[in-house]
Amino acid sequence: MVLLAVMQANAAVLDMDANCRAVDEAAGKAAAAGARLLLTPELFPVGYAPLRLRAELDPSLLPPLRETLAEIARRHGIALVYSLPAVTAAGEWRITATLLDVTGAELLSYAKVHLFGPEERAAFAAAGAAPGVVDFHGVKTSLVICYDVEFPESVRAAAVRGAGLLLVPTALSEGFDAVPQVLVRARALENQLTVAYANHSGAEDGCDFLGGSVVAAPDGSLLASAGAGEELLFAEVPEPDVRAASGEVAYLRDLRPAVYRSWGN
Repeated sequence: MVLLAVMQANAAVLDMDANCRAVDEAAGKAAAAGARLLLTPELFPVGYAPLRLRAELDPSLLPPLRETLAEIARRHGIALVYSLPAVTAAGEWRITATLLDVTGAELLSYAKVHLFGPEERAAFAAAGAAPGVVDFHGVKTSLVICYDVEFPESVRAAAVRGAGLLLVPTALSEGFDAVPQVLVRARALENQLTVAYANHSGAEDGCDFLGGSVVAAPDGSLLASAGAGEELLFAEVPEPDVRAASGEVAYLRDLRPAVYRSWGN
């Protein structure tokens, strides 16, 4: 079994020191409880405020910030998923997520494909690469970010590449309760994988966050669920095959991609 920890917390916009202290504290608690991985929310180390990040964040601060997060993983001996802006060689700003191992080395990275709302679209460029998959303690693991999980195509792309665990940093505001309670659970069920979804809590730069982080099992049930406030969730993910609990309906086995292509959609 792989014990997973999900951090739900309130970030301070552009206060990287305070946000990293919060990640450090959560990593220490998660490691002490025996968790092998800590999942943190979307853009948590810098806070979620797309327009302010684009206007005020100095990109030269990002490499040392990534090293600080790697040091947290090393110090506590726990794998870590964090989300940060990244600037491409062409000068495009993207929202990314990174999975580090216990040595602080990068195992997997992903750039957000579906941007949500006018502020994200003004501040960032949408990526186009499919989610990758890496072996993590015997579980094939993948990443998407926030709004991506609301599209069946994103999660299915990870599933058909063999993913059994999908890690989702998110920044979901109040009023969208159906996302963690309906959509995330449906994505887990229809793709027969475990989905861990880590959200912010409280208010940041005028945005009121829902909280409501969840871990959904391959049968669509909830392994863990948070309220509105700060919380550290724990859930056990079975290994090596997290699809063992998916029941008798083999959605992935019964896919007919050639037929779908013939429909011309």
